[in-house]
Amino acid sequence: MALPKKKLAQSRSRKRRSNRFLTAKGTSTCPNCNAVKLPHRICGTCGFYGKQPVVEIEDEDDA
Repeated sequence: MALPKKKLAQSRSRKRRSNRFLTAKGTSTCPNCNAVKLPHRICGTCGFYGKQPVVEIEDEDDA
């Protein structure tokens, strides 16, 4: 197994790890009900994708 010849400096390893961070997911609004949703997904509140109804959403009051 290979071993490093010299110890790496902390700044060098920290520079390499500087891009390991979490980013927030992008959100968009539904054109039908203006609810916040993930892009390119069916809206969870109204069931529309773009301007077309895709899924019928049952109301929680009816169930």
